Amino acid sequence: MPEGDTIFRTARAMGRALIGKPITAFRSNYPLLTRFHDDTPLTGQTVDDVESRGKWLLIHFSGGATLATHMLMNGSWHLYPQGERWHRPSRDMRIVLENRDYQAVAFSVPVARIYTAQALARDKRIPPRGSDVLSENFDPESAAARIRACAAEEIGNVLLHQYILAGVGNVFKSELCFVERVNPFCPVAKLTDQQIQALIRTAQSLVSANVLEDSGNTIVTYRGAGRRTTRNARPADNLWVYSRSGDPCRRCGAPIRHRLQGQDARVTYWCPSCQPMPDGHSIDGY
Repeated sequence: MPEGDTIFRTARAMGRALIGKPITAFRSNYPLLTRFHDDTPLTGQTVDDVESRGKWLLIHFSGGATLATHMLMNGSWHLYPQGERWHRPSRDMRIVLENRDYQAVAFSVPVARIYTAQALARDKRIPPRGSDVLSENFDPESAAARIRACAAEEIGNVLLHQYILAGVGNVFKSELCFVERVNPFCPVAKLTDQQIQALIRTAQSLVSANVLEDSGNTIVTYRGAGRRTTRNARPADNLWVYSRSGDPCRRCGAPIRHRLQGQDARVTYWCPSCQPMPDGHSIDGY
């Protein structure tokens, strides 16, 4: 599943291609989107903004509507200059937005909805701007309070709540806990204020480091293959613990472990030596 860095990069590139330009064509194989377009045509409207909110990508139109998409595991947005051949088969197409210069094509996107401004503000599934770690409006103190409110939950689960820290996904969850030497199975109530503040700062730092300025907007896909949390230039050494179960810790040499966590059974990686549980607590089965 894509995380906040890939969504942000995609929104940035699509914004360059779409913002301020009239839509010349729209089509979709989702009936609700087609019905909206029939009643309130998007053609002729301009794109006012393209933004990321955690794992959601939002396209705002001049008529007041917003197209919100979530990629889940297999969806992707591609961006093509007019006349360029698509890199995916047309049977995978779900949405096409065109202007004079570009086609923005959503392939295999499983979640796509049109919102009014009021409906968007009411939908709790889409994080508010202030919760996104890449947002200019992100407030670390408010984020710390939201984390503290989940005192009984394990911090690894809490970090995935998008209304708390939008943009942090399963990879970053494991990585930032390792960087700050916090055990991901530790209850929030057992963390100090300093640890919570450090986790928030590191979340901002790690995600921001993966959205450095790119070269353009020829094609965009939701893939985080180049994600890096270490400072090692070797591609094989780009992550601290994620997907490295059984490999030696890059700090201490102890074997990295993994286990499923939370109701969604997301896999979590950690070093038991560098990330011990607080005194008096243990992880079931370890």
